[in-house]
Parts: sequence; C-alpha cells; structure tokens
Amino acid sequence: MSPKQIVKNFYESDLASDSQLISTYMHEDCQVHWNSSTGYKVLDYDGMDRFFSNIRVAYHSLRPQISHLLQDKNHVTIRYTMFVSTIEDPENELPLANFISIWEIKDGKLYRGYEISQVADDNIESYKSFSEIKV
Repeated sequence: MSPKQIVKNFYESDLASDSQLISTYMHEDCQVHWNSSTGYKVLDYDGMDRFFSNIRVAYHSLRPQISHLLQDKNHVTIRYTMFVSTIEDPENELPLANFISIWEIKDGKLYRGYEISQVADDNIESYKSFSEIKV
C-alpha cells in the first residue's frame, strides 16, 4: 500500500469508535508535533492512544472533508476540515477545525506527524477553499 493510501485509510477509518485505530495505523515509535489553537504538543504512541480514547468518549462521529492529499516519496500532506457530532447530539454535524498535516510513513504506519490546526469559522470563502476536493 502506498504512503498516500495509508494516510487516506487512516483518516477515512472510524476515528470516533475504532479501539484498534492506534495499533492499526500508528508506528510504535511515532511522534506527532501538533500546533493547535491551545498551543504546541508532542504526542507519542501512548499519547495518541489516550487522545483517541478521549475522542471515543466525547464524539459520536468524526468525518474529515479532505481537500488535498499529496505524496512525495514516504511523506504525505493532507489538508482537511474535521466535522464532528457529539454523543449528546449525534444527528447534528458541525465543523470543528481545519488541519494541515504532514506524515512520514515508516514500516507501513504513521511515524512522524507535523500538524497545524485552527478552529473552523463561519467564513464562507474559507469553507469553500476546503470543500474543493483535490485528492
């Protein structure tokens, strides 16, 4: 499987419910460097496992709308908006944040991630730029 397909499969998997998500897609020596609206974090394999355990408690579903998915050798860049529905209101899906992530693939798994996220806003031009699929 190509690095691009590995990244695509990860984001299109059941991010909100799959308890095997991390063991399936994350390298045991992974690191994710994440610049978010709350600051900079580095997550390792256990940190990613805890992160998605918390996601499973809070969200009914997560759905990425991918606008870009580009591969250069074993590196893949993905740009997307993450839509969520909560446990309390599973019928109402809302945009949560916009992301750009660069992934290095090693041994067929996500090894190094460099991610920037920003809270989604109501700006129609911003939304349209993420809805133009360029996968």
